[in-house]
Amino acid sequence: MGSDQQSSPERRLRALASGETSVLEALTRMQLGALERSRLDEQTYVLVRLAALAATDAAPVSYRSHLGDVCELGVSMDEVLGTFVAITPIVGSARVLSAASRMAGASPLLKTTS
Repeated sequence: MGSDQQSSPERRLRALASGETSVLEALTRMQLGALERSRLDEQTYVLVRLAALAATDAAPVSYRSHLGDVCELGVSMDEVLGTFVAITPIVGSARVLSAASRMAGASPLLKTTS
């Protein structure tokens, strides 16, 4: 059909789903300035974004893109769990349990901090 397989919609969708760097870089550029516009401190910002991922039952690749932030900013697992406890009455236990499972399996970077 003469179309470039490298840029086909199917190829781009597979790249996005697999966490391909170039696609994630494009998504990251879309996020530039969001932290500053939110006027939240970095730790709160990351916890709010994790809560949004849980609320939307996001895929593991979405958690992977945020777990580095959690670890780098020194957000403790107690704070993550506290966030999940806070959102459970609104989003439901099934979503929170799914989020915890996806988050735990998303990256070896996940570690406890105090």
